[in-house]
Amino acid sequence: MERPSSSPPPSPLPGKQRRIGVMTSGGDAPGMNGAVRAVVRMSIFMGCEAYAIYEGYEGLVQGGSLIKQMHWDDVRGYLSEGGTLIGTARCKAFMERPGRLQGAKNMVMAGIDALVICGGDGSLTGADKFRKEWPGLLEELVNKKELTAEQKNTYQYLNIVGLVGSIDNDMSSTDATIGCYSSLARICEAIDCIDATAESHQRAFVIEVMGRHCGWLALMAGVSTSADFIFIPEKPPSENWEAEMCSIIRRHREMGKRKTIVIVAEGAHDLALRKVTPARVKDLLSNDLKLDTRITTLGHVQRGGRPCAYDRMLSTLQGVEAVRAVLNATPDTPSPLICVIENKIVRKPLLKAVEDTLEVAKAIEAKDFSRAMHMRDAEFAEYHNAYTTTTATGNQPEKKLPKDQQLRIGIIHVGAPAGGMNAATRAAVAYCLTRGHTPVALHNGFPGLCRHHDDEPVGSVREMSWLDVQGWVSRGGSEIGCNRALPSDDMPKTAWCFEKYKIDALFIVGGFEAFTAVSELRKARSEYAAFKIPIALLPATISNNVPGTEYSIGSDTCLNALVEYCDAIKQSASASRRRCFVVETQGGKSGYIATIAGLSIGATAVYTPEEGINIKMLARDIEHLRASFAKDRGQSKAGKLILRNEHASETYTTEVIANMIKEEAHGRFESRHAIPGHVQQGGTPSPMDRCRAIRLAVRCIEFLEGSAAKSKEQPVADATNVVVIGIKGASVVFGPMETVEKEETNWKDRRPKDESWLELKTIVDTLSGRPKPEDCCITCGRR
Repeated sequence: MERPSSSPPPSPLPGKQRRIGVMTSGGDAPGMNGAVRAVVRMSIFMGCEAYAIYEGYEGLVQGGSLIKQMHWDDVRGYLSEGGTLIGTARCKAFMERPGRLQGAKNMVMAGIDALVICGGDGSLTGADKFRKEWPGLLEELVNKKELTAEQKNTYQYLNIVGLVGSIDNDMSSTDATIGCYSSLARICEAIDCIDATAESHQRAFVIEVMGRHCGWLALMAGVSTSADFIFIPEKPPSENWEAEMCSIIRRHREMGKRKTIVIVAEGAHDLALRKVTPARVKDLLSNDLKLDTRITTLGHVQRGGRPCAYDRMLSTLQGVEAVRAVLNATPDTPSPLICVIENKIVRKPLLKAVEDTLEVAKAIEAKDFSRAMHMRDAEFAEYHNAYTTTTATGNQPEKKLPKDQQLRIGIIHVGAPAGGMNAATRAAVAYCLTRGHTPVALHNGFPGLCRHHDDEPVGSVREMSWLDVQGWVSRGGSEIGCNRALPSDDMPKTAWCFEKYKIDALFIVGGFEAFTAVSELRKARSEYAAFKIPIALLPATISNNVPGTEYSIGSDTCLNALVEYCDAIKQSASASRRRCFVVETQGGKSGYIATIAGLSIGATAVYTPEEGINIKMLARDIEHLRASFAKDRGQSKAGKLILRNEHASETYTTEVIANMIKEEAHGRFESRHAIPGHVQQGGTPSPMDRCRAIRLAVRCIEFLEGSAAKSKEQPVADATNVVVIGIKGASVVFGPMETVEKEETNWKDRRPKDESWLELKTIVDTLSGRPKPEDCCITCGRR
């Protein structure tokens, strides 16, 4: 609602209620709209008023119609849109004090006393400077008679909260920025397509990606696509990089690889800070290696498109936390930056994060590259190490272990297929070969091992070569086959096979069945010496229900497939205006997938096994739908979605709920049900699942190495050498299976006892406007 500049500012809201402005600034990034939606709706839910400042700082300076009060339905449909619907612009005026003076006046006249800014380091630096100058700006406005002393005293404090919207993921203090994984998905999709033509013609491709001062996109794309060589600003190649690159690529070709992919960040340079251009790399590949080479510059396609599921979730959670930070703030509270470390949303000092980010650029300029790598988060260096170790196989003799420390490491998939299983296997095989170990694939799970180990001409126990697993990183499903059966089906034969094929350590990838299998092997150690070996479990399941971790490989791929499906369903529902779809999700007896998907698509309601379904709940939700459709006056994107986990209730099935809604609608709106089924297992694994699979697989093999070194001569049933690797809060941890089984496992429902995501269910309900039980009539469900 536009407010004329000549009218006095509105009276302050009572108590701790605030008028909160939200703006997007700098380069656009997928997910920014999700942040705006979350800030607006959370502000309204908390009794505050929300204002959108259009066109970034330009809107702050110009004021008028560019500062608009936002209502609940104004942000309907924002989650699935790319770019920023409230606009962004470079603003030179705000860089000068007169521009900031005008911006301060416009905020006071609108009654805004808190600002949430989603942008890059430049935008956030400007915001913090604005806050520091705020008292002086108001004093100057009073002196110029543009504000009264009373108005100055009413709005004497300004709170700033920062969200990082950047596809480059170039901000220190956070593992991910809003938009970075959507951009990475575009890059990986493009390279996956290029792979096909490259392999067909045995060509080489040089891919240029964005990243002037940060090589995150180039690094993670290299990890996600098993590129042959990468160039990033923080870690330039050696002085003789031309010979090094050609040596690695020549070696790969000699090993049988038909394609070559080199990824160059736009800010790439050598140790002397001389720019490394795609053209220079192409000339080397063409002239020195005689490869038919092409250059592809992806450009702004990396910025566009709909946000992936992770960016929708991240932007939503950070937007909610930003409002909480505003309401918790005091005049002395330093401006916070809302960050994510592993799976945990945290607040960090904004100015310190910006300073650390700028220090990276300074370190690069000073050629202090070790410091530049250190200034990035620890995850960055770990991914770089995983990339170099798994890519330069055969070119790193210094990393090979002595003969007496080399192991035969069994690799097995147990349970249902999940995106990232093959990426984990490829990484494990490549790492093993680099270190001198022998990777042994046990095909088709434990039944395959027991029944087909000695089949002719090829049995199910096969030593793996580097070439065997090339191309696996982007493949869905399980290339070595998976099976739900457990070793207890034939424990003696399983132990016999372990002894026959001299398995020194075991790497298991899978879901709850894999967790159960590891538990059985651990308990059987007292009877079978063959199981007294180090065992590491990497959780991989779309259900994300493995105890010991908050994240399972494959769950992100599932979420992206489900969100894409729901976007299409919602489009149909919106086109029909008065239609509600009830969509059934997989996930076993864990409501994780349904809840996070609900958060990512803006579901009206989510039904989970943890909460169950009862008739009163359905009555409230049906009444809520009636009220929502009754208020609709032809707005776009008016369709509704309800998500129901497949095991939320035995009685209230997806079809039953849809029919109940249809019956109670009395013709005012329609209801349909939809079941995506195994589509949710996904096709191509998401970049996040690929990257995390590779990182965690390398960690697992490192663990097996260290544990085996202690007990290879004398096998013992060491309780600490059977583990599940997991992400918990802000850390990667190895949980001893014995402890995890006893203390963290709900065996009856096949899920962890404490599910960290449960609190997110409240956010789904809050942002959808779903009424609370205590606010509704017990009988009819009305408010």
